[in-house]
Amino acid sequence: MATNIKFGTDGWRGVIAWDFTFENVRRVAQALADFINENAPAEEEGKTSKIFVGYDRRFMSDIFAADIAAIFRSNKLNVTLGECPVSTPVASCLTISKFWLAVMVTASHNPAQYNGIKIKLAGGSAPTRVTKEVEQLLDQNSILSLYGQKAEKKDLTDVYLKYVSSHVNMKKIAAMKGKVVMDYMYGAASGYLERLLAPARVIALRAQHDPTFNGIQPEPVEKNLAELKKTVLDKKAVLGIAFDGDGDRVALIDEKGTYLTPCVLAAVLLDYLIKNKRLKGNVVETYSMGYLLKRIARKHEMLFEEVGVGFKNVAERIFLDDVAFGVEESGGYAWKGSLPDRDGLIVALTFLEVMAVTGKKASELCAEVAAEYGASVYLRKDLPITKPMDKAAVVEKMRKKLPKKINGHKIAEIYTADGLKVILENDEWVLIRPSGTEPLLRVYAETATKKDTQAMLDFGAKLVAPYLK
Repeated sequence: MATNIKFGTDGWRGVIAWDFTFENVRRVAQALADFINENAPAEEEGKTSKIFVGYDRRFMSDIFAADIAAIFRSNKLNVTLGECPVSTPVASCLTISKFWLAVMVTASHNPAQYNGIKIKLAGGSAPTRVTKEVEQLLDQNSILSLYGQKAEKKDLTDVYLKYVSSHVNMKKIAAMKGKVVMDYMYGAASGYLERLLAPARVIALRAQHDPTFNGIQPEPVEKNLAELKKTVLDKKAVLGIAFDGDGDRVALIDEKGTYLTPCVLAAVLLDYLIKNKRLKGNVVETYSMGYLLKRIARKHEMLFEEVGVGFKNVAERIFLDDVAFGVEESGGYAWKGSLPDRDGLIVALTFLEVMAVTGKKASELCAEVAAEYGASVYLRKDLPITKPMDKAAVVEKMRKKLPKKINGHKIAEIYTADGLKVILENDEWVLIRPSGTEPLLRVYAETATKKDTQAMLDFGAKLVAPYLK
């Protein structure tokens, strides 16, 4: 029986040689070719129908990508294959003008045994309607792979770096004093920061090519950033930056070695963009984010909306509405004038711009946000899932078992659109939901103190515990 291939919150992923095999990759490639041939604009309409195929540094990503490109060529598509590993934002950027669609062979932040495929369109992740159509086209036609079909290869990284540098104040950033520690986590964005900043200012960690990621998971979350924190303190750096395996997610460490949660980082960026760039429009965040952006939006009379977890849900709102700023919990940020997709490099450079323009340290910027909009301590706990879970049924069972108060505060709102999110009367909250890309159940919480946030996490873990057995 053929593997059941489904695209999650951002692409299809599987274990190499188990789910992610040449047979299954070719099935996806043929479905993509059929979708492209049915939907790509005609060249005579003044639009490009060119396709880009990129790949990250994972095991055999380059060979899988070449196979996809060969199938595209066999299906008479105009395809360019990347000449070297690139970050996913490179592929997204190329779909703004040079290519109609891009395919990335990457499993993003997943462990080394995984690989995957992402689809990029119009500068961001392909919307659900596109991935559903690709799924429906699977196995509708025989795989067409003709001998000798090799795609033209190009290194288009400079196109992306030029785009990024034109969207931040590089002059101000260049004039800043102090070193920056850059943790590439062995990922595909290795070396990018040094191509935009003076190399002497960048202290690079884990920049070498290692398909095993040296045994770590290339996800820029606090538990994986001990070396980055230590190096920032030891070298007296002004900022620490970490990218994930394909360079679209980002995490920051301030000069004191403190990890900036996505809630705080997003608040600093949004506050700066509103006050210094006169940013206007709606604010959109995923259900796994918190109350700071809601308070900022309220103060500046901006519409606020929560959407399902996964940056593609944010991107869909960007395409449909006048969205000024969008963010998801796992290190993905976008705003008006930048890519409608996650981009670790542009976020890191913009934060450096905030520091350069204001003349303030990272910790001072975070303290200002806390003083104006309230303190935020945000934590996440991952619980392994060993068997399939009926998400809707479990959510309903948990909802029925909720008490009237949590941590001494009454429940104000309950959302069940994407997991179970409980918001208390003081804006504090807890969310329980299965991951869309990994066999995990995640519990998120945010309060004004670490003690209360941990209590909320413990409450969520206890609530869901009976359904993990």
